[in-house]
Amino acid sequence: MDPIKLREDFPILKIKVRGKRFVYLDSAATTQKPVQVIEAINNYYKNFNSNVHRGVYFISEEATRLYEEARMKVSRFINAESPRTIVFTRNATEAINLVAYSWGRKNIKEGDEIILTEMEHHSNLVPWQILAKEKNAKLKFIPVKEDGTLQLEKLQELFTPKSKILAITHVSNVLGTINPIKEIVEFTHKNGTLVLVDGAQSVPHIPVDVKDLGCDFLAFSGHKMLGPMGIGVLYGKEKILEEMEPFLGGGEMISQVWLERATWNEIPWKFEAGTPNVEGAIGLGSAIDYLKKIGMENIEKRERELTAYAMERLKEIDGIRIYGTKNPELKSGVISFNLENIHPHDVGTILDQEGIAVRVGSHCAQPLMAKFGVSSMVRASFYIYNIEEEIDIMISALKKVKEIFRGIRRAL
Repeated sequence: MDPIKLREDFPILKIKVRGKRFVYLDSAATTQKPVQVIEAINNYYKNFNSNVHRGVYFISEEATRLYEEARMKVSRFINAESPRTIVFTRNATEAINLVAYSWGRKNIKEGDEIILTEMEHHSNLVPWQILAKEKNAKLKFIPVKEDGTLQLEKLQELFTPKSKILAITHVSNVLGTINPIKEIVEFTHKNGTLVLVDGAQSVPHIPVDVKDLGCDFLAFSGHKMLGPMGIGVLYGKEKILEEMEPFLGGGEMISQVWLERATWNEIPWKFEAGTPNVEGAIGLGSAIDYLKKIGMENIEKRERELTAYAMERLKEIDGIRIYGTKNPELKSGVISFNLENIHPHDVGTILDQEGIAVRVGSHCAQPLMAKFGVSSMVRASFYIYNIEEEIDIMISALKKVKEIFRGIRRAL
């Protein structure tokens, strides 16, 4: 894996921002796209633009082949038992909502319990809040420690016979914490409880094997793993998906329709109503080809190198507070921090003047912000196209932030 050579595949990294070299450190929000993915989408629109599963003419058959080939690529990428277990959605958010709606409304009763964690993204929190309110069910939470890891010793006392599902992030989008999902799933299944894993921040960054993890559901987004926006994935165990009702009604998800009733298509198409995001699936398939060529083990190793380097260099910044674990071996390529007495939005604005893109705000995790006693944080996140020199540029810019505010305070 040669990061310098690899960067040539990403046209956007060549642009200038405010006359400065562009440094993109916001891959936890969305990743940039290599030319291979851009060309795969372009090829579809230039040569095969048509609807899928409906036409008997050449380009429709080709579009269908490419669309279903992408499903097969996803299935193999996460080692699913069958492509039938792969449902295309708009994103991880929709995938989680699908489960909350289709599985949850059938299986959650009054007084039942939904187990979550305090580190969840709003996408894996709000759908369950809505369901719990509707069903008069109870939400329970695995607490987060000061070091950003979960208090797993609380599991035994949290779970009861009324616990129906655990919905948990694999990797925190704020702290970078990698949760021990396999062990958590084993414990949870012993209680007879299902497990949904939010894999939005894990599938792009570390090897994920659903057979090994044993989870019942896995949700993730294409745009966080070099693919286009508007395409996501829900993996579900075949038996569970078979028993679930459709999420949306309309074309494609039906078997037969009469004026007063209808029967449903087989899985996964039962959950894919209407014209799907064909170009998105094809682009995701191309992204998976790209990631597999590099190797997920290599990607994980490289990100840990970058994270370790960044953590060491951030020690040079006086008054910095880094949230979560400081051990690069226990986290993905995400570092959230604040500078003492400087608002995160001011930090982000000055970094932007230096051509550096970082994320500032609550990161769709307001309860976690409250846990750490802040309203927002600065987040730098890395991916395969980042290099150490970009971290050096960020460190120099952070030192400049400190100088600017030191000057302001003197003037006051």
